[in-house]
Amino acid sequence: MALLDVGVMFVAVAVAGALANRLGQSVIPAYILVGMLLGEFVLGRLSLPAVGTVHVPETEFISLGAELGIVFLLFFLGLEFNLDRLFARGRQIGTAGTIDLANFGVGLVLGWLVFGAFLPAFLVAGIVYISSSAVITKSLIDLGWIANDEAEPLLGTLVYEDLFIAVYLSVASALVLGGGDVATAAVDVGIALAFIAGLLGVVRFGGPLFERLVATDNREFVALRAVAAVVFVAGAALALGVSEAVAAFFVGMAFSATERVHTVETVLEPVRDVFAAVFFFWIGLVTDPALFADVAALVALAVVVTAPSKLVTGYLAGRAFDLDVRRSTRVGLGMTTRGEFSLIIATVAVTGANAGTFDPALAGTINAF
Repeated sequence: MALLDVGVMFVAVAVAGALANRLGQSVIPAYILVGMLLGEFVLGRLSLPAVGTVHVPETEFISLGAELGIVFLLFFLGLEFNLDRLFARGRQIGTAGTIDLANFGVGLVLGWLVFGAFLPAFLVAGIVYISSSAVITKSLIDLGWIANDEAEPLLGTLVYEDLFIAVYLSVASALVLGGGDVATAAVDVGIALAFIAGLLGVVRFGGPLFERLVATDNREFVALRAVAAVVFVAGAALALGVSEAVAAFFVGMAFSATERVHTVETVLEPVRDVFAAVFFFWIGLVTDPALFADVAALVALAVVVTAPSKLVTGYLAGRAFDLDVRRSTRVGLGMTTRGEFSLIIATVAVTGANAGTFDPALAGTINAF
């Protein structure tokens, strides 16, 4: 049945994507919605005569495909933002990213007021701070805005956020899973920083290696070698407790400095889009809409408090890049989207509850939120 389940998924996202495109809408909500409808929490709760329950389960292929989706989306983000561009815009990126950090403070205060304890507040702070690299990157591509002036502050702020979240996730995981052990957190942060520093070194000095890797006119070999590099490095990062998405971003930056970067983009674009669809479908698949009612008030409070803060800091980020009012407002609106990293942070709480190091009731609330 696993192959049939995957087939149903691809039919569903193909139809949902075509419908969204016909209506002139983003395919992202369509993929998420169809995943939710076909999952165990909606279709799985309906019982059909003589058949019983029928739904698309979260198979190993779908969960792994979703992981590859975020890897390839961040890989393409890196392709659009090479190291020279990063250094050239370093001051503006630093300014925009530092302004954006205000959202972490807002989330920390919000979490403390709601839960009255540091650890859940720390998790809520991360959830409301981090914007969705996947949604923003996919939206820029779909809208054809990737070359627009707004893209640079959006991508620059995402770079800052992704670097911050790589360290944050190490701290959060150590505190939650280690029961608040600061020494364990320090070791995990050290590993994360060392891995990121190593990746930066590879990007900075490994240009000739990546150049030779794709120095062929055979498009099949270009695709296979690029996929091998990004998936291997992302997998190694994950094994060390570092975000695979951040690792994929750095690999993309390494390929962006090669002369065949456009060939890499062209041959891997369909791969990115297929697995991105799986990723957004998976989000819907694992979302239980019945949980919404229990946290509706908390979600509403977070929207009222943190959407305006994201809009304001995003607007100021646009101004830091010398954009006009209209384009800066677009940057602010773009940065309000939350996504994959928020889900990962919620998963840390659930994992802690399963391990007996975090309160199960709190974990359930944070996961639903």
